Order: sequence, then structure tokens, then C-alpha cells
Amino acid sequence: MAATRPGIDDRSAHFIGGTWTAPHGTGTIAVEDPFTEQALAHVPAGDAHDVDAAVSAARAAWPGWAVLSPAERSAHLARLHEELTARAELIATTVALELGTPMKLATRVQAGLPLTVLASCVELAAAPPAALSIKNTEVVREPVGVVGAITPWNYPLHQVVAKVAPALAAGCTVVLKPSELTPLVAYVLFDAVAAAGLPPGVVNLVSGTGPDVGAAIAAHPGVDMVSFTGSTATGALISHLAADRIARVALELGGKSANVILPDADLAQAVKVGVGNALLNSGQTCTAWTRMLVHRDHYDEAVSLAAAAMTGYTMGDPFDPATRVGPLVSAGQRDRVRGFIDTGLAEGARAVVGGLDAEVPPSGYFVAPTLLADVSPDSTVAQEEIFGPVLSVLAFDDDDHAVQIANNSRYGLAGGVWSGDPDRATAVAKRLRTGAVDINGGAFNPLAPFGGYKQSGLGRELGHFGLEEFMQIKAIQR
Repeated sequence: MAATRPGIDDRSAHFIGGTWTAPHGTGTIAVEDPFTEQALAHVPAGDAHDVDAAVSAARAAWPGWAVLSPAERSAHLARLHEELTARAELIATTVALELGTPMKLATRVQAGLPLTVLASCVELAAAPPAALSIKNTEVVREPVGVVGAITPWNYPLHQVVAKVAPALAAGCTVVLKPSELTPLVAYVLFDAVAAAGLPPGVVNLVSGTGPDVGAAIAAHPGVDMVSFTGSTATGALISHLAADRIARVALELGGKSANVILPDADLAQAVKVGVGNALLNSGQTCTAWTRMLVHRDHYDEAVSLAAAAMTGYTMGDPFDPATRVGPLVSAGQRDRVRGFIDTGLAEGARAVVGGLDAEVPPSGYFVAPTLLADVSPDSTVAQEEIFGPVLSVLAFDDDDHAVQIANNSRYGLAGGVWSGDPDRATAVAKRLRTGAVDINGGAFNPLAPFGGYKQSGLGRELGHFGLEEFMQIKAIQR
């Protein structure tokens, strides 16, 4: 039986110019609970008129926001952090409802991580990058202007805060379009924005679909920069729209990360952590280590260890404390993941755990955690981002072969390396063409630069590097 589930209200307005504003049209979007498969609430289906209004408000607010002192901008962000912290439980509950993230993870990551990132931006706003002197030149950084932020559904508040907070800290104003699949937590953020008293127009919210609102933001002549997180295919479309007016873009896109377990590693620990990483957020994580690379001599043992670990990940209601894997975000995402599993099996992979016939809860968009062995490096499941609870295990012969397999991808976002020899692990990590590598399970650092190589994107988020994405560089000669 499902646990008791809180209710959630419809939202009928956008947040534009510091006030809740009626949308231009009358259309709405139903937001589903992916566990009950029922509508949770509705939000406005915005259009280009709503985007025009939001961009106008952001442009009007920008001159005043840009000239505030660092201390004043930091103080505004500090008040926002206070208001958002007071809503931490509501954030976790909202994400559990609209995304299906188990409450334990929703509390620790979906609510906790954006609060950590926002706190870091309070400090970054107070101490922006100093001017640099080069002979007779003073090099200064200035805010880029109005930022259009388009965010995904898998970490629906973190991805918003990772754009909005540094943009505001840099002196930019923002127009946000959250994912139409998980927009409700963005409304919680804007309740906090209103309560914190940020100046009108500094940050604006327009809900709607990608073709209607996202495309209008990317193509809008009043938007100086577009920051997008999502699929590589959509990122390419955003780039084209922005390129037509020579607008700046920052893109955080897909991944197909490799977890390289060298033969001198603690195999049991590496496999256990690797399985947990691959199944985090039901596998709906762009940095997930979805390819486990193991030395051929240890391959069978690694598969057995991974199978044992994976069977401990219980599926169920996000509000049940026993649940470790929630549903996928939508029926379409469930069907997409099942299609990849079907393709993998047809191409010769072996389902050791899970698979298409595995038992799943009767309600909800579930795919059973699935372990695929005997996977070819060039196969579909080793090349494409599945975005579900699917882990492929591949064999390698030596360190060079492991690097070759790991780099055999159009993506380059994250990865892991495990070894009993730190120097050996570091040497392999430096050869991986990817934006981040964790050695022996190194913890995620929300102050470190985050972003990818190749088709995983352009630019960096988080910390000083994320702040500087929203700044222009000016040379002043004297």
C-alpha cells in the first residue's frame, strides 16, 4: 500500500517583474506524480508573449542590479538562502511528488545540494574576481546582461540554482524556464524570491514547453546569454537559435561516464560504489557511471558483486522509507529506457539482474534496476545515454585498453578510476577525456568546476568558474 501522500496546489501565474502575473494564454500543463500516474497539479503553458514580458522586466532591472555593490548583492542572496532553507522540507516533498525521488535522497540531495550551492554564491557575490593589471591595461569583469536559463527535470531545483544563483551573484538578471515535467519546485523557489524581497525583475519565471517557451528565450534578442542543461540534441537546437544572433551559450549536456576499476583496486568497494552511482536518482543523472570497466581477470567476480549489490535496491513509493529506487519521471522515459534494454539484449548483452521481464510495482513508471554483462564497447547501450537504472559491464585487458574504451564515446562529462596505487589512478584519470574524474570514490565538490568535454557541453558551472561564465572581460588601457 502506498504511503500517505501530501497534496499540492495548482499554480496559475508566472513570476514577472517581481509579482505573480497572469499568463498571456489560458492553456495549462498537467504535472504528473510518476508513482500514482495521476495529475498532481497544473501550471501555465506560457508562450512567446510571456517571454517578451519577462525579458522586458529583466532588461529594465539589469542596470540597477548590475551596479549594486558586491555586499548588497550578497545580502540579497543571503536573504533568499534564509527563505529557501525554511522551505527545505517542502522542497524535498515536492521533488518526491513530481519526480519520484525517494524522500531520503530528495532531502539530502534534491533539497540539500541547491542550498549548499546558493550559500557558496552568497560568498562569491561578496568577493567577485579582482581586476588584473597587465602593463598599462586594467582587465575587469562585468556582468553579461540578461540570462535565459532553461533547466531539466532530473535535479529540478539544483539545476535552477546552479544557474540563477551565480548569474545573480555576477550582476546579471534572469528569465527562467523550468522543465514542464517538474516545474513545481521552481514555484517554491519563487515563493522564496518574493519573500526575500529581491528587486522586481531581477529574476523571472515563465513555465511552459521547450518549443513554446524555451525556443522563445533562446531566440530572443533581449537575452544576452542562454544557459541550458538537458539533452545533447536539444542543446544543439538551443545553440543554433542563439548563434543566429551571436548570443553566448553555456551548455551542460549528456554523459556516458566510465567507471574504470583497475586490477589492483579494492574490487568489492569499487563495484559497490559504482552500482550506487549508476542507480542514483533511478539512473536519471547525467554524470552516472553507466559503464563499469573491469580487468578481464576479475570480470566474472565483478559481475557477481554488482548483481548482489543491485538486488538490494528496492523499488517502491518515494514516501516509503524502504524505497531506494523510485519510478522514472514519465511513461515516455520508462518506455525509452525499456527500448534501450531491448536493443542491448538484441545486440548480444546478457541481463544478469532486472531486464524487461523483471517484476516491478503495479503502479508507477518503473524500470527494474538492470545489470547488463557481455556488452561490446561499440554497442548501443555502451554508446547512448540511457538515463535509467541500467549498468553495463565491459572487460579490458590493460590500462591502455581501459582508457581506449572509456574515451570511445561522443560524451565526456564524468568518470571514476579505482586503484590501490594513487599515482596509477591519477595517470589514468588524466588520460580520460572528460570534465571530471573521481579517484577511489572521491566526493562530489559543489565548489569545483562542473562541465564536460566533447558533446557533453560548453562552459562550466559551480564555484568561481561558474560565476565567471556569467561575466564579460573588458580591457581598459591607461
